[in-house]
Amino acid sequence: MRFVRKFQIIAFCLFQLLSTVSLWAATPVTCSSPIGRQDVATQYFVSLADYSQHLAHVSIRLPATTGAVILDMPVWNALYQVRDFAANVQNVRALDANNQPGAVENVKTSEWQVSAPTACVVVQYDIHLDNPGPFGAQLNQEHAFFNWAIVLMYSPATRAKEITVQLTDVPVAWGMRDTHVLGSASPGEVEKVVGSAHSYDDLVDSPVEIGVFQQYDFQQDGATYHIVVHANPSDYDATRLEEELRRVTHAGVDWMGDIPFKEYTFIYHFPHGHGAGGMEHAYGTAIDLNAERLKSDLRPVISVSAHEFFHLWNVKRIRPQSLEPIDYQHAMDTRALWFSEGVTSTVGDMLLARADISSSNQYIERVASEIDELQSRPAHRWQSAEDSGLDAWFEANSFYRTPQRSISYYNKGEVLGVLLDLRIRQATGGTKSLRDLFHWMNEHYAKKGVFFPDSEGVQHAAEEVTGQSFADFFRNCVAGTRELPYNDSLDFVGLQVAETTVQIITPGFETTGFLGAPPEVTAINSGSDAERAGLLIGDRILAVNGKPAVAPIENQLARMREGSTVKFRIANQYGLHDIKVKLTTRPRSEYVLQDMPSVTHEQRTHREAWIHGDDESGGTR
Repeated sequence: MRFVRKFQIIAFCLFQLLSTVSLWAATPVTCSSPIGRQDVATQYFVSLADYSQHLAHVSIRLPATTGAVILDMPVWNALYQVRDFAANVQNVRALDANNQPGAVENVKTSEWQVSAPTACVVVQYDIHLDNPGPFGAQLNQEHAFFNWAIVLMYSPATRAKEITVQLTDVPVAWGMRDTHVLGSASPGEVEKVVGSAHSYDDLVDSPVEIGVFQQYDFQQDGATYHIVVHANPSDYDATRLEEELRRVTHAGVDWMGDIPFKEYTFIYHFPHGHGAGGMEHAYGTAIDLNAERLKSDLRPVISVSAHEFFHLWNVKRIRPQSLEPIDYQHAMDTRALWFSEGVTSTVGDMLLARADISSSNQYIERVASEIDELQSRPAHRWQSAEDSGLDAWFEANSFYRTPQRSISYYNKGEVLGVLLDLRIRQATGGTKSLRDLFHWMNEHYAKKGVFFPDSEGVQHAAEEVTGQSFADFFRNCVAGTRELPYNDSLDFVGLQVAETTVQIITPGFETTGFLGAPPEVTAINSGSDAERAGLLIGDRILAVNGKPAVAPIENQLARMREGSTVKFRIANQYGLHDIKVKLTTRPRSEYVLQDMPSVTHEQRTHREAWIHGDDESGGTR
């Protein structure tokens, strides 16, 4: 294990996309500037001089233009939400080859037309960046984390051509002695060359972390893994983090029988405040998790890491046709998220069991909790898994996220992944499984550079693997809203779903949340302490007894006693205030998994193979 704590810059997947990175002192960018390569269609220069104001200064040099140039700012990236990144852009201007002002016209909300009388033009603008997390871009006194689609405009005419990126005015406070580059350049060459990407799309898939952080490296299965952590070292156990990542990554590579990378990077932020979620990339992932959650249990971050790592195959390489080509200017409708996200969660949980991080009982409890979550949402009766993916663009709306309005393609997709796995096993006597379906899709889609035709492509793969029809399953369970036939599938492993009534702790209100944002109040019980305290629908819950709130709130209260008083920090249009409520209980239907009355040895054998993702025709752990 190698530990480094000094200034570093990391942009993962550089060995295929960004070859090297150069740091330069403050230098005005003009058409005649000696810095940078002259043989590419687009050159980006990003100055961090005003990091304390969260302001980056971007220069785009277009060396060979003819006529007017169109530059677009993406309206979405990283989340299925139109966030209009142009709202952060200010002071767009241009210079021609003679350093004379060029004409700039804001022709659409996120589009500019630039005219210059000469072949070369430099477009400049300033952009405010203070959106933390794996789905954002942030520049402050501590570090910079950039998802490039949130930072850089692009020219549609040259989007597919090679580009270069150069970072300038890196804060002296971050140090200058060491620059870490994932690529072929030796340290002596780093200051002489600039970073290049095959295209704007490739650059967008290569976020960058700059600043003071901890780094740990390990080699395994013929590849190098980098762990980059921007956090207080006392907030996490670095040794254990590396150990468990070793086990998860090996489990994933072993399960897929494939390693389509030479280097892979985990970028972690562990903030003291709201933070949850991960974003997959072709050669790495960026993950945020609240530091307080790590104090008692490292499993949440390992669980997210397993999910994002499997995205290396499912989404980044085994990719639905409906998400290609990427349209940065419009929402993209897809019905495949149940598979691309939900079944990735199915495999992520399986990898934890395969790596002996989760026990068999914990795996079964996880499946039961997903079934319970799905059945507890009334919307499962009318919104299908496919429709949930189609409606993903509504997820920023708190009402949409309520149980009465929607299901989650993550949740139902994970359950469908479990049932699909069991159906394949039933059809083949345990000799084939979800593993074989992914192997088939990897060979016939990913390795051939072909995108699969959404649910139809998954159905085709299941039928190719088993030789049997899956038409009813996909029509009724994936595209339709028929109640899922849990016990028909779980019988194969000697389990059954049982419904019980339990008393659960309640604060007198319900919440929903989204990817690290504070939980938002969606319903308030009449006559409750919460109602008497003035809680309103739409209020955001920032803290529970002084600790960051995480949706659903009930999970944080589950171990408390009825009658306990809990203090909530509330944020709304009137500002911040605290309320205190006494916890009560209410009855709730709960779905659990339990053994069938009589479980055979054969069913237990099937169960063990199912939990660990093995085929029964010689598959090994």
